[in-house]
Amino acid sequence: MPKMKTHKGAKRRFKVTGSGKVLQAKEGRGLKRNRAKRVRRLYGKMLPTSEANKEHLRVALPYGL
Repeated sequence: MPKMKTHKGAKRRFKVTGSGKVLQAKEGRGLKRNRAKRVRRLYGKMLPTSEANKEHLRVALPYGL
């Protein structure tokens, strides 16, 4: 049976922790200089993603979940 392919966009946007939680980056990372300082401060934060996305991510990240 062939290997399953990872969705490259999902690989860059989501991260799976050791305990199995799925984290995603906050929005608003477009053109940095036009963003408010409050939004730019939140760029590095990773937040837990909703449980509704779990099934979609299971397909997109077969080796991550």
